Amino acid sequence: MLGACLLLGGCTQGASPRLSTPPGASPTIPTAASGLDACGALPREAWETVSLVEDGGPFPYPDNDDKRFGNYEGALPKQKSGYYREYTVDTPGINHRGARRIVTGGGADGDVDEWFYTADHYETFCEISADDVTNNAARNTEATR
Repeated sequence: MLGACLLLGGCTQGASPRLSTPPGASPTIPTAASGLDACGALPREAWETVSLVEDGGPFPYPDNDDKRFGNYEGALPKQKSGYYREYTVDTPGINHRGARRIVTGGGADGDVDEWFYTADHYETFCEISADDVTNNAARNTEATR
C-alpha cells in the first residue's frame, strides 16, 4: 500500500490546501503564510497589473477590476467577506478579459497584505511574495528614470 501511495503521489490524511501552481507560473515551495505555492516567474502582464494596483489604477476593465472577489471556489485561505479584490491580467492575442487575474488580500489600510495570481480563472493560485512586489516596484522606478 505504501509503495502505491508513493508511486501515485496520493494517500494523504484529511483535507489539505490546494497547492497547485497555475499554468504560466513557475512553482517554487509552499509559503508559510497561505499554504499555497509561491509564484516563481510570472508573465510580464501580471507584473503590469501589480503595478496598476500599486498605483491605484486606472484599470483596463473598470466594471470588473478592483472589485470584491468572493473566493467561492475556496482556493484561497478563508477570510471575511470583502477581504479579497480582483484585477484582470491581460492575455495577448484575445479580445476579452481571459482567465488570468491578480487577487489581493487585505489592504484596508492602503497597503495590500497578500498577492495571488491565477492563470486559470480561479481554479489554482500561487502567492506572490511581498519581496517580489517590492522588487517589481523598484524595477519600474528605475525604468522611468
